[in-house]
Amino acid sequence: MSFGIYLVGVVIFIGGVAWGLSVAGVPGLYVGIAALIMLGLGILTGVTRTRGRDHS
Repeated sequence: MSFGIYLVGVVIFIGGVAWGLSVAGVPGLYVGIAALIMLGLGILTGVTRTRGRDHS
C-alpha cells in the first residue's frame, strides 16, 4: 500500500513538472522524455524504499 501512495505522489510531481515545462515553452518531445525518465526513477526509488526486508 505504501508503494501505491509513493507512486501517486511521484505521478503528481511529474505532472507538475511537465506542466511547468510546457508553460515555459519546452517542446513536447522533451517534456515526454523528461517525464519518462522521472517516472522510471520514481518507480526505482519507490521499490527500494518500500520493499520488505528479508528476515534472517
